[in-house]
Amino acid sequence: MHRSASRTPPMGWNSWDSFGTTVTEDEVLANAQVMAEQMLPAGWDTVVVDIQWYEPTARAGGYNDHAPLLLDGDGVQMPVEARFPSAAGGRGFGPLAARVHDLGLRFGVHLMRGIPRRAIDAALPIPGTDATTADIALPAGHPAARCPWNSDNLGLDFSDPASQAWLDLQIERIVGWGVDFLKVDDMLFPYHHDAIEALAAAISRAEERHGRDVTLSLSPGTHLSLAHLDHLRRHADMWRISDDLWDRWEDLDAQFTRLARWAPHQRAHGWADADMLPLGRIGVRAERGQPRHSMLTAAERRTMLTLWNLGRSPLFVGGDLPSSEDDTLADLVNTEVLAVGRDSHNTTELLREDDLIVWGATGTGPREGTRWAGVFNTADGARSVRVPLTSTGLTSAQSPGAGAVTELWTGRAIDIDPADPYAVLELDLDAHGTALLCTT
Repeated sequence: MHRSASRTPPMGWNSWDSFGTTVTEDEVLANAQVMAEQMLPAGWDTVVVDIQWYEPTARAGGYNDHAPLLLDGDGVQMPVEARFPSAAGGRGFGPLAARVHDLGLRFGVHLMRGIPRRAIDAALPIPGTDATTADIALPAGHPAARCPWNSDNLGLDFSDPASQAWLDLQIERIVGWGVDFLKVDDMLFPYHHDAIEALAAAISRAEERHGRDVTLSLSPGTHLSLAHLDHLRRHADMWRISDDLWDRWEDLDAQFTRLARWAPHQRAHGWADADMLPLGRIGVRAERGQPRHSMLTAAERRTMLTLWNLGRSPLFVGGDLPSSEDDTLADLVNTEVLAVGRDSHNTTELLREDDLIVWGATGTGPREGTRWAGVFNTADGARSVRVPLTSTGLTSAQSPGAGAVTELWTGRAIDIDPADPYAVLELDLDAHGTALLCTT
């Protein structure tokens, strides 16, 4: 079993929203540099290379069927040297991981469930077994064999012990490069119990061999059910709860309901993930859309960050950091907002009426005694709202004991008496906007 190491929701950058399948070593390092210089002090510490770093013909805007993946002699994926020149000479991601580590950051890569079709076709011997890579894949007609949206791999047949042997070899080799974070896709829709357990076992063995913790992230989260919660907690650090999210209000709006379902179950070593933050400059060479600054408004950006932190979701920004706006970067490193995700518990949706949603959370650890409330306007126009203070969780008639109320995005003190059980908050909220309130 993989022993999850994430005591707080993981935070980092992922190449997908900006570069899709085509990110280069120089682009990874440029983003890592910005993270190290401007974001690491606020807790952002992981840089992830997303899908098809092993695909020589990768292109923006989709996948190539039966792509000519670059593999080593055991069928394990290798970085394409044209995009990752430091991988030359069979060094894999070792040199790039070392440079990221030198910046004080962690390094991650994306993998697909299963074994590459090219490895199957090559019938490579599996060390320590009498089998070859042609023997361990599920037959093409098996319902768990194929990923519905990517043709690179076939699922492994875990009734054959050689499948675990090959998976152990793959994960050990990749972790041996210095990889600290594995995002593994095509795991949750449908839910592949056997593949998750085998992967967790392989990671545990690699962690022991290399003396390093590895964070395991599972994707995608289409129709992911709480029925799997205990299994997920035993085998992973984080798991997606939706399909891919983009810079559209309807995508953000849908996450209110999902996070309301999962937030009460968030705790150390197991985090429901509301997906990447499509903030800053995205779409540079991505799967969807042209190069652009995020189409979310400034109000929607703050709503997203407020909801993700109140819901204690992992935070992985998808924008190209060197070319993103200063206002976006400033919001991403607002330490008072980030403290909500890191140092809260009892996070829950408290109220939902018409276009008004209220969330609450209480502090723990260094924030013991702090209370937070997020007040959200999901209407398409600006509006003034009135909310009884006791409906926010900031104070109550039974336990008033709260200090002054502050709005954390603006730093503005709210003119209200927290000890008054009849006090009413009056807030002016932008369309799709939020106020994040705090008392201590």
